[in-house]
Amino acid sequence: MKLTAISGLGCKGPACFLFETAGRRILLDLGRGPDGDTLPDLTGVPPVDAIVFSHGHVDHTGGLHLAALLGNPPLFAPEPTIALSPDPALHRATPLEPLTQIAGIPFASGPAGHAPGARWLRLGGEGGLLYTGDMSRESVLYRWALPLPAAVMVFDASYGTADQPLSDQMADLMPLADRPLLLPVPAGGRGLEMALAFRAAGHPVALCPTHREVARVLATHPKALQPQGAARLRRLLDTTKELTGQSPAHGVMIAAGPNAERGVAGALAPRFAADGSARIVFTGHLAEGAPSGAMVAQGQARFLRWNVHPTLTETRLLMQSVTPTHAMPAFCKPGAAAALAVALDRPLIMTREVIW
Repeated sequence: MKLTAISGLGCKGPACFLFETAGRRILLDLGRGPDGDTLPDLTGVPPVDAIVFSHGHVDHTGGLHLAALLGNPPLFAPEPTIALSPDPALHRATPLEPLTQIAGIPFASGPAGHAPGARWLRLGGEGGLLYTGDMSRESVLYRWALPLPAAVMVFDASYGTADQPLSDQMADLMPLADRPLLLPVPAGGRGLEMALAFRAAGHPVALCPTHREVARVLATHPKALQPQGAARLRRLLDTTKELTGQSPAHGVMIAAGPNAERGVAGALAPRFAADGSARIVFTGHLAEGAPSGAMVAQGQARFLRWNVHPTLTETRLLMQSVTPTHAMPAFCKPGAAAALAVALDRPLIMTREVIW
């Protein structure tokens, strides 16, 4: 068996990994960004037998237009990813959830928290590869389960050795809702979790149309959600207002456009930064060249993390569950990976290829 990290190793770059066994080639994710329009370099990559997507975020699916370079293979993705994707090509993908093999290779998957329908993927059985994609067991909305054992693992190391639990982060963020609060976030991710948390705390919440549509679609996929998740989303839609680019500063405003680079967040953030009528808090990756970083640097906005990737505690639990012989940390820089290896007291693979 062979693993090649085409993209996503040594950087917060687009996800793209190639698994080969028994004459078959399976591509795991084909993303773009999250910084700018960075794409995987597919030079020299031969045609593949399938492309399997772990979830729908653009840094995992945004390179789909490159599939022609790989022979236009069959596509596989979680059901919510298919339902929510704006790309017509993904609407023809085969749902992952019931599958036990892909291209003749033994396959298993399970819920990974993090985002709508996100799944960890195992190819080749216990002696094969476990790919976590993006993962978080702390999600208050999206279902999560421990991955299965595998010989080699590519795991989400986005946060390196950071270990602050989401409960503490929520405690830091909640008091900021004492005045109007704008939260620019990806619609297919933490936004709905935030909305549920602030509503439960009694705050008025407004959701942009993109978030509302995601909630409506997810309510029809209860198996991807925590128990009672679909009912909670329906209640959320009934008890929140619609947020637009012209809305006044009021309550907790949750808007698509995680870096205020587009969408309703892109319309509201400059206005609120200029007139000071609402606090602005970014809670995820500050993309290079996006408005978010400049706003934080200039004191017009704050950064407070809301976990959607594994903490150090979660990563230790992951290692205990999968028991890999070789583990490759994805989506972090080499220095962070080295510190994580020390914290885990085990070597981590930083070479592009692994053969076993």
